[in-house]
Amino acid sequence: MRKAYCLFVFSFFTGSTFAQNVATINNKPLSSKEFMWAYKKSHNGNASTDYNNLANYLNLYINFKLKVLDAREMGFDKSDNYQEEVKTYENALAEHKKVSNKGKEHDFLINEYREGVLMFNVSEQKIWSKAQDDEQAINDYYQKHKQNYNKPLSEVRGEVVADYQQKLEENWLNNLKQKYQVKINENELRKLAKL
Repeated sequence: MRKAYCLFVFSFFTGSTFAQNVATINNKPLSSKEFMWAYKKSHNGNASTDYNNLANYLNLYINFKLKVLDAREMGFDKSDNYQEEVKTYENALAEHKKVSNKGKEHDFLINEYREGVLMFNVSEQKIWSKAQDDEQAINDYYQKHKQNYNKPLSEVRGEVVADYQQKLEENWLNNLKQKYQVKINENELRKLAKL
């Protein structure tokens, strides 16, 4: 009887904990508070939306988090340049009078910056530099999709590079989604859409 009661309490606790999270990424919870903070910030402080818009934004946010996770796994967060850049930002934020140095808002700002730098650095390595520096890959991509351009590569190079970068990103995200488990809490997302 005691075992059954403990299991009930545990399942209730984990269920209610998951309910406060909009998703889990590689078993790490993504809190509804963090997600809605990011959503409001990118939508000029407006949190009211419908389910589809919120779901679309969640997919983008999960993609962002997956890239950050990959950057951390590759050790980007251990580099001296990264550590120094984050420390400079934290110091600047501490000196800024309008931002409190305590509370969730401050924590979210710091975390957003840390993760943004990681995402930028890993994207630069996996997508942008790769597409700019690999002439053979760009030429191969152009030859394979020539019917989409109908002009010589020299005239549409910018467009081809952009399309190739998009393809690299799609492949990368597909690999990340296979590598890391993502679970979306649909019930919580629906609740957030009603707020």
